[in-house]
Amino acid sequence: MDASPTPVVSELRLSAFRAHRGRVLPLQAFTLLTGPSGSGKSSVLEAFHALGRLAHGDGLSEVFGDRIGGASSCVPFAARPDGQGRRGFRLGCTVDGPAGPVRLDLAVQAEPELRVAGERLVAADGRTLLSTAQRDPGRPSVQAEWHTAGSKVVRAPLPDDRLATALLPLRVAGTTEGQREVLAAVEQVVVALRSVFPCDPAPEAMRAPADLADGMLRSGCDNLAAVLRRTRAECTSRHAALVEAVRAGCAGPVDGLTAVACDGGRVRALLERGGSAEPMPVDRLGDGELRYLGLALVLLTGPGVLNVDPVEGMPPARQALAVLADGLDRGLDRRQSAELLALTARMCRRGHIRLLGTLHEAPDAVQVPEATLVDLGRERIPAQLPRA
Repeated sequence: MDASPTPVVSELRLSAFRAHRGRVLPLQAFTLLTGPSGSGKSSVLEAFHALGRLAHGDGLSEVFGDRIGGASSCVPFAARPDGQGRRGFRLGCTVDGPAGPVRLDLAVQAEPELRVAGERLVAADGRTLLSTAQRDPGRPSVQAEWHTAGSKVVRAPLPDDRLATALLPLRVAGTTEGQREVLAAVEQVVVALRSVFPCDPAPEAMRAPADLADGMLRSGCDNLAAVLRRTRAECTSRHAALVEAVRAGCAGPVDGLTAVACDGGRVRALLERGGSAEPMPVDRLGDGELRYLGLALVLLTGPGVLNVDPVEGMPPARQALAVLADGLDRGLDRRQSAELLALTARMCRRGHIRLLGTLHEAPDAVQVPEATLVDLGRERIPAQLPRA
């Protein structure tokens, strides 16, 4: 089988994270998680997002420290401390790409202090390319080892509050074949994880005017009006596709979407109803309609419009945006849910976007034949592979 030309996360591993123990989740281009409340659907997305932030270079305290309960809330309930009073959690992923499947596994110590306990990057043939471990609990560092040439390795301390995989390009020159192999695996993992965009449209915030200059769509879609004004001016074909999608998901006629200036350098989004009808401010839409609009906008745009930090020097064609949508059907009626799932399938089929979402109501598999459905409420996780 040929290696994927675009780095993508093909598997998540939650070895010990919140409610999950030994959980392995294969990911396809379009993956939907179902299951009862408390089955850990949102936790899967949280773990994916956390790995993405660490790949950006964020520290452990930035990623886990602002949670209610702090990093300790990520430790599986009732996990016992070791002899030194330490408790922690473990998560990881596999990234497919030109270098073949590369595994990243991370162990985090949450108590008594937050720090990396160990990290491992493993090549497709099973060789360890990078590993870190605590050697001296009294020092804020881990001892890292990585390949440089043949069987030779380099050993050096790295900070214990960052992902070593994200730091390694600053330490490796790439002058030997071994170094280049390590860098290729690192780049593959970082590119895939930095392409993550969590999306959870907040209807109440979307109703407010937005600053005209705020044209990069945020996760909550609260700057919707500014982004609509930008997409209408810069990409007429995608904007037309958005109008068509919104027409299918909103009540009443929809002939267009626009944004007009109001006060203080801000803009307000409007729905054009056609004929002699006055344009209607989108703040008149229901919560479900606004969530549908925000999600459709995310699916029909890309890294140039979404507030993501692309890898410098990496062509957009080599990056597949990974959208994380918690509660994909939240607030939507059945018709809107069906339209949104169909739109997601079409966009994922094109190969430049992948989506991992959670659903409150499990759909009939016949309705989403291109999605992989994963029921977290079952002991044995079924996965329906997408049709060829």
